[in-house]
Amino acid sequence: MFEAIAFYLFAFLTIAMFFIVVTTSQALYALSALAAGMIFISAFFFILGADFLGAIQIIVYTGAVMALYAFGMMFFDTTRSVKEKQGNKFIVVGMSAVAAILVVLIFSAPMISTNMTAFYPSVAGAGNTQEVGMVLFTKYLIPFELAAVMLLVAMVAGIVLAGKKMDASLTLMNAQEIAELKNNTINKVNT
Repeated sequence: MFEAIAFYLFAFLTIAMFFIVVTTSQALYALSALAAGMIFISAFFFILGADFLGAIQIIVYTGAVMALYAFGMMFFDTTRSVKEKQGNKFIVVGMSAVAAILVVLIFSAPMISTNMTAFYPSVAGAGNTQEVGMVLFTKYLIPFELAAVMLLVAMVAGIVLAGKKMDASLTLMNAQEIAELKNNTINKVNT
């Protein structure tokens, strides 16, 4: 009974946090809700008795979201509005749906296959961490590696985009703003 109540409570909270992430226009709210959603996901692991995975969920993913939060606040000007060029929405939605269905089919096929044989032995006396490592690097190796590559690409793309925006913002500063900045600095030093 306790597990069912906890499951529905954390499911509602997780969905609510990720709904805030998707719908809000404020970066601070979105990143804070993303961190909270990741912590609520770890509650599912604790309910299932997988304490190691729950702790890893909190440490790795929530820590990564906090690093994302720090970089987002440092690199991007979140106060200005962004004007996006709108394309054909039907093509974007259709291609996104097809891509999502293909990804789900590709990744779920090996997991639900009945003729899949495990190439790792069940070692007597191995702990939870060793068993997770054997399963992760045998049956789920491809999704694990693809997730790592996607995170690497996202990190590099974020750095490149932030670098371009910072260069543009520094070059847009006109001579009057530079003179005011110098005068303010001189006045502070003199006082």
